[in-house]
Amino acid sequence: MPASSAAPASTVAVRARVPGTVRAAVTELGGRPVVQVASVSGHHRGALTRADGDTIAQAAHLALAKRLPLVVVLCSSGAEVTEGIDSLHGWGAAARALSACSGSVPVLAAVTGPALSGPALLLGLADVTVMTTRAFAFLSGPDAVEGFTGVRVGLRALGGTVVHATASGLCALVAAQEAQVPDLLASVLSYLPDHADAPGPRLASDDPAERPTPELRELVPVSATSSYDVRAVIASLADDGELLELRPGWAPQLVTALVSIAGTSCGVVANQPRALAGTLDIPASQKGARFVRFCDAFNLPLLTLVDTPGFLPGKDLEWRGMIRHGAELAFAYAEATVPRVCVVLRKAYGGAYIVMDSRGIGNDVCLAWPSAEIAVMGAGGAVQILERGSAGAERQALEERYAARFLTPWEAAARGFVDDVIDPATTRAAVSRALSMLATRREHLVGRKHDAGPM
Repeated sequence: MPASSAAPASTVAVRARVPGTVRAAVTELGGRPVVQVASVSGHHRGALTRADGDTIAQAAHLALAKRLPLVVVLCSSGAEVTEGIDSLHGWGAAARALSACSGSVPVLAAVTGPALSGPALLLGLADVTVMTTRAFAFLSGPDAVEGFTGVRVGLRALGGTVVHATASGLCALVAAQEAQVPDLLASVLSYLPDHADAPGPRLASDDPAERPTPELRELVPVSATSSYDVRAVIASLADDGELLELRPGWAPQLVTALVSIAGTSCGVVANQPRALAGTLDIPASQKGARFVRFCDAFNLPLLTLVDTPGFLPGKDLEWRGMIRHGAELAFAYAEATVPRVCVVLRKAYGGAYIVMDSRGIGNDVCLAWPSAEIAVMGAGGAVQILERGSAGAERQALEERYAARFLTPWEAAARGFVDDVIDPATTRAAVSRALSMLATRREHLVGRKHDAGPM
Protein backbone atom coordinates (compact mmCIF):
# COMPACT_ATOMS: atom_id res chain seq x y z
CA MET A 1 0.00 0.00 0.00
CA PRO A 2 1.82 3.22 1.00
CA ALA A 3 5.58 3.05 0.64
CA SER A 4 6.01 2.67 4.39
CA SER A 5 3.98 -0.57 4.48
CA ALA A 6 5.86 -3.84 4.47
CA ALA A 7 5.19 -5.82 1.31
CA PRO A 8 3.76 -9.34 1.72
CA ALA A 9 6.20 -12.16 1.09
CA SER A 10 4.24 -13.21 -1.99
CA THR A 11 4.74 -9.85 -3.74
CA VAL A 12 5.97 -10.02 -7.35
CA ALA A 13 7.28 -6.74 -8.72
CA VAL A 14 6.34 -5.39 -12.16
CA ARG A 15 8.75 -3.09 -14.09
CA ALA A 16 10.83 -2.86 -10.92
CA ARG A 17 13.91 -1.34 -12.61
CA VAL A 18 12.07 1.32 -14.60
CA PRO A 19 12.77 4.80 -13.13
CA GLY A 20 9.79 6.81 -11.93
CA THR A 21 7.64 7.82 -8.99
CA VAL A 22 5.33 4.78 -8.97
CA ARG A 23 5.87 1.06 -8.46
CA ALA A 24 3.66 -1.83 -9.50
CA ALA A 25 3.38 -5.36 -8.14
CA VAL A 26 1.15 -8.37 -7.76
CA THR A 27 0.59 -8.54 -4.03
CA GLU A 28 -2.06 -9.24 -1.38
CA LEU A 29 -4.71 -7.02 0.17
CA GLY A 30 -6.84 -8.45 2.94
CA GLY A 31 -5.61 -11.91 2.03
CA ARG A 32 -6.68 -11.48 -1.60
CA PRO A 33 -4.32 -11.25 -4.59
CA VAL A 34 -4.41 -7.86 -6.31
CA VAL A 35 -2.40 -5.87 -8.81
CA GLN A 36 -1.24 -2.72 -7.05
CA VAL A 37 0.40 0.42 -8.36
CA ALA A 38 1.44 3.05 -5.83
CA SER A 39 3.30 6.34 -5.62
CA VAL A 40 6.60 5.72 -3.84
CA SER A 41 8.68 8.80 -4.62
CA GLY A 42 8.32 12.46 -3.70
CA HIS A 43 10.50 13.65 -6.61
CA HIS A 44 8.81 16.75 -8.00
CA ARG A 45 5.99 15.93 -5.54
CA GLY A 46 5.29 12.65 -7.31
CA ALA A 47 4.85 14.11 -10.80
CA LEU A 48 4.01 11.37 -13.30
CA THR A 49 6.49 10.76 -16.10
CA ARG A 50 5.89 8.93 -19.35
CA ALA A 51 7.41 5.84 -17.71
CA ASP A 52 5.02 6.18 -14.75
CA GLY A 53 2.04 6.30 -17.08
CA ASP A 54 3.32 3.19 -18.84
CA THR A 55 3.76 1.44 -15.47
CA ILE A 56 0.18 2.22 -14.45
CA ALA A 57 -1.05 1.05 -17.85
CA GLN A 58 1.00 -2.15 -17.61
CA ALA A 59 -0.44 -2.84 -14.15
CA ALA A 60 -3.97 -2.34 -15.48
CA HIS A 61 -3.33 -4.65 -18.45
CA LEU A 62 -1.92 -7.27 -16.05
CA ALA A 63 -4.96 -7.00 -13.77
CA LEU A 64 -7.24 -7.48 -16.76
CA ALA A 65 -5.24 -10.41 -18.11
CA LYS A 66 -4.99 -12.19 -14.74
CA ARG A 67 -8.56 -11.25 -13.73
CA LEU A 68 -7.44 -9.61 -10.49
CA PRO A 69 -8.61 -6.42 -8.76
CA LEU A 70 -6.56 -3.31 -9.50
CA VAL A 71 -5.52 -1.00 -6.65
CA VAL A 72 -4.06 2.45 -7.41
CA VAL A 73 -2.55 4.54 -4.59
CA LEU A 74 -1.83 8.02 -5.93
CA CYS A 75 0.13 10.98 -4.59
CA SER A 76 1.08 13.21 -7.50
CA SER A 77 1.43 16.87 -8.41
CA GLY A 78 0.37 16.08 -11.98
CA ALA A 79 2.18 15.35 -15.21
CA GLU A 80 5.96 15.90 -15.19
CA VAL A 81 6.38 19.34 -16.76
CA THR A 82 9.99 18.78 -17.81
CA GLU A 83 8.95 15.91 -20.10
CA GLY A 84 6.38 17.95 -21.98
CA ILE A 85 3.91 16.04 -24.12
CA ASP A 86 5.55 12.70 -23.29
CA SER A 87 4.19 12.86 -19.74
CA LEU A 88 0.73 13.78 -21.06
CA HIS A 89 0.81 10.75 -23.33
CA GLY A 90 1.82 8.60 -20.36
CA TRP A 91 -1.15 9.41 -18.14
CA GLY A 92 -3.42 9.29 -21.18
CA ALA A 93 -2.30 5.70 -21.78
CA ALA A 94 -2.93 4.98 -18.09
CA ALA A 95 -6.45 6.40 -18.37
CA ARG A 96 -7.19 4.22 -21.37
CA ALA A 97 -5.95 1.11 -19.58
CA LEU A 98 -8.00 1.86 -16.45
CA SER A 99 -11.05 2.41 -18.66
CA ALA A 100 -10.53 -1.06 -20.14
CA CYS A 101 -10.66 -2.50 -16.61
CA SER A 102 -13.98 -0.84 -15.82
CA GLY A 103 -16.72 -3.39 -15.29
CA SER A 104 -14.29 -6.29 -15.77
CA VAL A 105 -12.19 -6.15 -12.60
CA PRO A 106 -12.74 -3.96 -9.52
CA VAL A 107 -10.68 -0.77 -9.63
CA LEU A 108 -9.99 0.72 -6.20
CA ALA A 109 -8.08 3.98 -5.72
CA ALA A 110 -6.64 5.87 -2.78
CA VAL A 111 -5.27 9.40 -2.48
CA THR A 112 -2.71 9.95 0.27
CA GLY A 113 -1.57 13.47 -0.68
CA PRO A 114 -2.06 15.69 -3.73
CA ALA A 115 -3.69 14.42 -6.92
CA LEU A 116 -3.53 17.32 -9.33
CA SER A 117 -4.18 18.24 -12.92
CA GLY A 118 -4.89 15.62 -15.60
CA PRO A 119 -3.74 12.56 -13.62
CA ALA A 120 -6.44 13.36 -11.04
CA LEU A 121 -8.90 12.10 -13.64
CA LEU A 122 -7.61 8.60 -12.95
CA LEU A 123 -9.48 8.77 -9.64
CA GLY A 124 -12.75 9.33 -11.47
CA LEU A 125 -12.19 6.07 -13.36
CA ALA A 126 -12.04 4.02 -10.15
CA ASP A 127 -15.05 2.17 -8.76
CA VAL A 128 -14.28 3.29 -5.20
CA THR A 129 -11.90 6.06 -4.12
CA VAL A 130 -10.54 6.45 -0.58
CA MET A 131 -8.96 9.74 0.53
CA THR A 132 -6.97 10.55 3.63
CA THR A 133 -7.84 13.71 5.54
CA ARG A 134 -4.66 15.40 4.31
CA ALA A 135 -5.31 14.59 0.65
CA PHE A 136 -6.61 17.00 -1.97
CA ALA A 137 -7.43 16.67 -5.66
CA PHE A 138 -8.37 19.07 -8.44
CA LEU A 139 -7.85 19.68 -12.15
CA SER A 140 -7.27 23.45 -12.00
CA GLY A 141 -5.41 24.88 -9.00
CA PRO A 142 -6.11 27.97 -6.89
CA ASP A 143 -4.01 30.26 -9.12
CA ALA A 144 -5.86 29.19 -12.25
CA VAL A 145 -9.22 29.59 -10.50
CA GLU A 146 -8.32 33.08 -9.30
CA GLY A 147 -7.02 34.11 -12.70
CA PHE A 148 -10.22 32.99 -14.42
CA THR A 149 -12.84 33.95 -11.82
CA GLY A 150 -11.10 36.55 -9.68
CA VAL A 151 -11.91 34.50 -6.57
CA ARG A 152 -9.10 33.35 -4.29
CA VAL A 153 -9.63 29.86 -2.88
CA GLY A 154 -7.40 27.63 -0.78
CA LEU A 155 -6.25 24.10 -1.56
CA ARG A 156 -8.63 22.45 0.92
CA ALA A 157 -11.60 24.60 -0.01
CA LEU A 158 -11.03 23.82 -3.70
CA GLY A 159 -10.37 20.10 -3.59
CA GLY A 160 -9.89 18.85 -0.04
CA THR A 161 -11.21 15.56 1.23
CA VAL A 162 -14.27 17.19 2.81
CA VAL A 163 -15.18 18.73 -0.54
CA HIS A 164 -14.94 15.43 -2.39
CA ALA A 165 -16.73 13.52 0.37
CA THR A 166 -19.70 15.91 0.51
CA ALA A 167 -19.92 18.01 -2.66
CA SER A 168 -18.35 16.21 -5.62
CA GLY A 169 -18.99 12.58 -4.70
CA LEU A 170 -15.47 11.52 -5.72
CA CYS A 171 -14.52 10.25 -2.26
CA ALA A 172 -16.37 7.12 -1.14
CA LEU A 173 -14.53 6.59 2.15
CA VAL A 174 -12.32 8.81 4.33
CA ALA A 175 -9.25 7.51 6.15
CA ALA A 176 -8.27 9.48 9.22
CA GLN A 177 -4.68 8.34 8.75
CA GLU A 178 -2.68 6.89 5.88
CA ALA A 179 -2.23 3.64 7.82
CA GLN A 180 -5.99 3.06 7.65
CA VAL A 181 -6.10 3.08 3.85
CA PRO A 182 -5.26 -0.62 3.33
CA ASP A 183 -7.93 -1.68 5.82
CA LEU A 184 -10.62 0.41 4.13
CA LEU A 185 -9.70 -0.88 0.68
CA ALA A 186 -9.65 -4.45 2.03
CA SER A 187 -13.10 -3.93 3.54
CA VAL A 188 -14.51 -2.90 0.16
CA LEU A 189 -12.74 -5.76 -1.59
CA SER A 190 -14.18 -8.30 0.86
CA TYR A 191 -17.62 -7.76 -0.67
CA LEU A 192 -16.42 -8.04 -4.29
CA PRO A 193 -15.38 -10.89 -6.57
CA ASP A 194 -12.01 -10.85 -8.31
CA HIS A 195 -13.64 -10.20 -11.67
CA ALA A 196 -16.98 -9.78 -13.40
CA ASP A 197 -17.32 -13.43 -14.39
CA ALA A 198 -17.14 -14.64 -10.79
CA PRO A 199 -20.05 -14.63 -8.34
CA GLY A 200 -19.97 -12.33 -5.34
CA PRO A 201 -18.06 -13.81 -2.39
CA ARG A 202 -19.81 -15.64 0.43
CA LEU A 203 -19.16 -13.97 3.78
CA ALA A 204 -19.03 -16.23 6.80
CA SER A 205 -21.59 -15.47 9.53
CA ASP A 206 -23.47 -17.32 12.24
CA ASP A 207 -26.41 -14.92 11.94
CA PRO A 208 -29.48 -17.08 11.08
CA ALA A 209 -31.11 -16.32 7.73
CA GLU A 210 -34.57 -16.55 9.35
CA ARG A 211 -33.70 -14.25 12.27
CA PRO A 212 -36.78 -12.19 13.24
CA THR A 213 -36.51 -8.41 13.14
CA PRO A 214 -39.24 -7.27 15.58
CA GLU A 215 -37.38 -4.00 16.18
CA LEU A 216 -38.47 -2.88 12.72
CA ARG A 217 -42.12 -2.81 13.78
CA GLU A 218 -41.45 0.28 15.90
CA LEU A 219 -38.96 1.99 13.62
CA VAL A 220 -41.25 3.86 11.22
CA PRO A 221 -43.08 6.69 13.04
CA VAL A 222 -46.87 6.82 12.96
CA SER A 223 -46.73 10.38 11.60
CA ALA A 224 -46.00 10.41 7.88
CA THR A 225 -43.93 13.58 8.29
CA SER A 226 -41.63 12.17 10.99
CA SER A 227 -38.21 10.85 10.10
CA TYR A 228 -36.06 7.87 11.09
CA ASP A 229 -32.63 6.57 10.19
CA VAL A 230 -32.90 4.03 7.39
CA ARG A 231 -29.43 2.76 8.27
CA ALA A 232 -31.07 1.12 11.29
CA VAL A 233 -33.22 -0.88 8.86
CA ILE A 234 -30.16 -1.91 6.86
CA ALA A 235 -28.26 -2.92 9.99
CA SER A 236 -31.23 -4.98 11.19
CA LEU A 237 -31.33 -6.88 7.89
CA ALA A 238 -27.57 -7.33 7.48
CA ASP A 239 -25.55 -10.19 8.92
CA ASP A 240 -24.33 -9.25 12.40
CA GLY A 241 -25.62 -5.70 11.87
CA GLU A 242 -22.60 -4.78 9.73
CA LEU A 243 -22.75 -2.45 6.72
CA LEU A 244 -20.14 -0.55 4.75
CA GLU A 245 -21.71 2.71 3.58
CA LEU A 246 -20.12 4.31 0.52
CA ARG A 247 -20.24 8.07 -0.05
CA PRO A 248 -22.18 8.77 3.17
CA GLY A 249 -21.54 12.52 3.01
CA TRP A 250 -22.61 13.02 -0.60
CA ALA A 251 -26.35 13.14 -1.35
CA PRO A 252 -27.14 11.82 2.16
CA GLN A 253 -30.85 11.43 1.30
CA LEU A 254 -29.85 8.22 -0.50
CA VAL A 255 -27.85 5.55 1.33
CA THR A 256 -25.66 3.18 -0.69
CA ALA A 257 -24.03 0.36 1.26
CA LEU A 258 -22.40 -3.03 0.93
CA VAL A 259 -23.72 -5.77 3.24
CA SER A 260 -24.10 -9.51 3.46
CA ILE A 261 -27.46 -11.16 4.08
CA ALA A 262 -27.38 -14.85 5.00
CA GLY A 263 -23.82 -14.87 3.68
CA THR A 264 -24.74 -13.31 0.33
CA SER A 265 -22.77 -10.18 -0.52
CA CYS A 266 -25.13 -7.55 -1.91
CA GLY A 267 -25.62 -3.84 -2.44
CA VAL A 268 -28.29 -1.78 -0.71
CA VAL A 269 -29.89 1.39 -2.05
CA ALA A 270 -32.18 3.12 0.44
CA ASN A 271 -33.95 6.46 0.74
CA GLN A 272 -32.94 8.31 3.90
CA PRO A 273 -35.90 10.19 5.47
CA ARG A 274 -33.53 12.06 7.80
CA ALA A 275 -32.13 14.09 4.89
CA LEU A 276 -34.46 16.15 2.68
CA ALA A 277 -37.23 13.69 3.62
CA GLY A 278 -35.67 11.14 1.27
CA THR A 279 -36.42 13.14 -1.88
CA LEU A 280 -34.35 12.50 -4.99
CA ASP A 281 -32.32 15.27 -6.58
CA ILE A 282 -29.49 15.30 -9.12
CA PRO A 283 -26.65 14.13 -6.83
CA ALA A 284 -28.87 11.41 -5.30
CA SER A 285 -29.81 10.13 -8.75
CA GLN A 286 -26.18 10.09 -9.84
CA LYS A 287 -25.09 8.39 -6.63
CA GLY A 288 -27.74 5.69 -6.93
CA ALA A 289 -27.12 5.08 -10.63
CA ARG A 290 -23.36 4.75 -10.19
CA PHE A 291 -23.80 2.31 -7.30
CA VAL A 292 -26.40 0.19 -9.14
CA ARG A 293 -24.12 -0.11 -12.17
CA PHE A 294 -21.18 -0.98 -9.90
CA CYS A 295 -23.12 -3.77 -8.18
CA ASP A 296 -24.49 -5.06 -11.46
CA ALA A 297 -21.02 -5.18 -13.02
CA PHE A 298 -19.71 -7.37 -10.20
CA ASN A 299 -22.69 -9.66 -9.71
CA LEU A 300 -23.90 -8.26 -6.39
CA PRO A 301 -27.67 -8.65 -5.87
CA LEU A 302 -29.48 -5.38 -5.15
CA LEU A 303 -31.78 -4.70 -2.22
CA THR A 304 -33.73 -1.45 -2.54
CA LEU A 305 -35.50 0.08 0.47
CA VAL A 306 -38.04 2.69 -0.59
CA ASP A 307 -39.34 5.66 1.38
CA THR A 308 -39.46 8.74 -0.82
CA PRO A 309 -42.14 11.39 -1.44
CA GLY A 310 -40.77 12.12 -4.92
CA PHE A 311 -38.22 14.24 -6.75
CA LEU A 312 -37.09 17.46 -5.10
CA PRO A 313 -38.79 20.41 -6.84
CA GLY A 314 -36.86 23.49 -7.89
CA LYS A 315 -36.16 25.73 -10.86
CA ASP A 316 -32.41 25.37 -10.47
CA LEU A 317 -32.67 21.59 -10.42
CA GLU A 318 -34.76 21.54 -13.59
CA TRP A 319 -32.34 23.87 -15.37
CA ARG A 320 -29.39 21.69 -14.34
CA GLY A 321 -30.99 18.61 -15.88
CA MET A 322 -33.16 16.88 -13.28
CA ILE A 323 -34.94 14.96 -16.02
CA ARG A 324 -31.73 13.73 -17.61
CA HIS A 325 -30.04 12.83 -14.33
CA GLY A 326 -33.18 11.30 -12.85
CA ALA A 327 -33.27 9.09 -15.91
CA GLU A 328 -29.78 7.83 -15.02
CA LEU A 329 -31.19 6.01 -12.00
CA ALA A 330 -34.08 4.55 -13.98
CA PHE A 331 -31.70 3.46 -16.74
CA ALA A 332 -29.25 1.83 -14.32
CA TYR A 333 -31.97 -0.27 -12.70
CA ALA A 334 -33.63 -1.14 -16.01
CA GLU A 335 -30.31 -2.31 -17.43
CA ALA A 336 -29.26 -4.32 -14.35
CA THR A 337 -29.20 -8.10 -14.71
CA VAL A 338 -28.45 -9.13 -11.11
CA PRO A 339 -31.19 -10.35 -8.72
CA ARG A 340 -33.18 -7.38 -7.42
CA VAL A 341 -35.38 -7.28 -4.33
CA CYS A 342 -37.39 -4.17 -3.46
CA VAL A 343 -39.02 -3.45 -0.08
CA VAL A 344 -41.37 -0.47 0.21
CA LEU A 345 -41.14 0.79 3.78
CA ARG A 346 -43.37 3.86 3.66
CA LYS A 347 -43.77 6.52 0.97
CA ALA A 348 -43.40 5.56 -2.67
CA TYR A 349 -44.86 8.34 -4.79
CA GLY A 350 -44.85 9.14 -8.48
CA GLY A 351 -41.77 9.03 -10.65
CA ALA A 352 -39.49 8.52 -7.66
CA TYR A 353 -41.36 5.28 -6.89
CA ILE A 354 -40.75 4.11 -10.44
CA VAL A 355 -36.99 4.82 -10.51
CA MET A 356 -36.43 3.19 -7.09
CA ASP A 357 -36.56 -0.26 -8.70
CA SER A 358 -40.33 -0.65 -9.01
CA ARG A 359 -41.96 -3.64 -10.66
CA GLY A 360 -42.38 -1.57 -13.80
CA ILE A 361 -38.64 -0.97 -14.01
CA GLY A 362 -38.02 -4.72 -13.60
CA ASN A 363 -37.43 -5.86 -10.02
CA ASP A 364 -37.63 -9.60 -9.37
CA VAL A 365 -39.37 -9.56 -5.99
CA CYS A 366 -41.29 -6.63 -4.51
CA LEU A 367 -42.35 -6.62 -0.86
CA ALA A 368 -44.09 -3.96 1.19
CA TRP A 369 -44.67 -3.20 4.83
CA PRO A 370 -48.25 -2.43 5.95
CA SER A 371 -47.08 1.18 6.42
CA ALA A 372 -46.32 1.49 2.68
CA GLU A 373 -47.99 4.30 0.73
CA ILE A 374 -47.75 3.52 -2.98
CA ALA A 375 -49.51 6.13 -5.10
CA VAL A 376 -49.13 8.82 -7.73
CA MET A 377 -48.85 11.44 -4.97
CA GLY A 378 -49.71 12.14 -1.35
CA ALA A 379 -53.23 12.86 -0.15
CA GLY A 380 -52.73 16.62 0.07
CA GLY A 381 -51.55 16.99 -3.52
CA ALA A 382 -54.19 14.63 -4.89
CA VAL A 383 -57.09 16.44 -3.19
CA GLN A 384 -55.73 19.78 -4.35
CA ILE A 385 -56.01 18.55 -7.93
CA LEU A 386 -59.21 16.51 -7.68
CA GLU A 387 -61.16 18.77 -5.29
CA ARG A 388 -59.68 22.18 -5.91
CA GLY A 389 -62.53 24.08 -4.28
CA SER A 390 -62.52 22.18 -0.99
CA ALA A 391 -61.27 23.74 2.24
CA GLY A 392 -61.20 23.26 6.00
CA ALA A 393 -62.93 20.22 7.46
CA GLU A 394 -64.20 19.09 4.06
CA ARG A 395 -60.67 19.08 2.64
CA GLN A 396 -59.39 17.17 5.67
CA ALA A 397 -62.10 14.55 5.27
CA LEU A 398 -61.31 14.15 1.57
CA GLU A 399 -57.61 13.69 2.31
CA GLU A 400 -58.38 11.03 4.92
CA ARG A 401 -60.69 9.24 2.50
CA TYR A 402 -58.05 9.35 -0.26
CA ALA A 403 -55.36 8.07 2.11
CA ALA A 404 -57.53 5.21 3.35
CA ARG A 405 -58.28 4.06 -0.19
CA PHE A 406 -55.09 4.73 -2.13
CA LEU A 407 -52.19 5.20 0.31
CA THR A 408 -51.88 1.54 1.20
CA PRO A 409 -49.91 -1.37 -0.23
CA TRP A 410 -53.06 -3.39 -0.85
CA GLU A 411 -54.00 -1.68 -4.12
CA ALA A 412 -50.55 -2.36 -5.56
CA ALA A 413 -50.62 -5.95 -4.26
CA ALA A 414 -54.03 -6.58 -5.80
CA ARG A 415 -52.64 -5.53 -9.19
CA GLY A 416 -49.51 -7.67 -8.88
CA PHE A 417 -47.08 -4.76 -8.49
CA VAL A 418 -46.26 -5.95 -4.95
CA ASP A 419 -45.71 -9.67 -4.40
CA ASP A 420 -46.51 -9.69 -0.70
CA VAL A 421 -47.29 -7.37 2.20
CA ILE A 422 -45.15 -8.57 5.08
CA ASP A 423 -44.76 -8.02 8.78
CA PRO A 424 -41.61 -5.89 9.32
CA ALA A 425 -40.51 -8.52 11.84
CA THR A 426 -40.14 -11.05 9.00
CA THR A 427 -38.26 -8.77 6.60
CA ARG A 428 -34.82 -10.37 6.95
CA ALA A 429 -36.28 -13.84 6.49
CA ALA A 430 -38.29 -12.73 3.44
CA VAL A 431 -35.32 -11.00 1.83
CA SER A 432 -33.05 -13.98 2.55
CA ARG A 433 -35.51 -16.39 0.95
CA ALA A 434 -35.87 -14.12 -2.09
CA LEU A 435 -32.10 -13.87 -2.56
CA SER A 436 -31.74 -17.63 -2.19
CA MET A 437 -34.48 -18.24 -4.76
CA LEU A 438 -32.86 -15.77 -7.19
CA ALA A 439 -29.30 -17.09 -6.72
CA THR A 440 -29.43 -19.08 -9.95
CA ARG A 441 -31.10 -16.30 -11.96
CA ARG A 442 -29.37 -15.60 -15.27
CA GLU A 443 -30.30 -13.09 -17.94
CA HIS A 444 -29.33 -13.46 -21.58
CA LEU A 445 -27.70 -10.26 -22.81
CA VAL A 446 -28.23 -9.16 -26.40
CA GLY A 447 -24.93 -8.21 -27.98
CA ARG A 448 -24.38 -4.53 -28.74
CA LYS A 449 -21.43 -2.19 -28.87
CA HIS A 450 -22.49 -0.28 -25.73
CA ASP A 451 -25.52 1.55 -24.39
CA ALA A 452 -26.14 5.23 -25.07
CA GLY A 453 -27.93 5.99 -21.82
CA PRO A 454 -28.21 9.34 -20.05
CA MET A 455 -25.01 10.76 -18.60
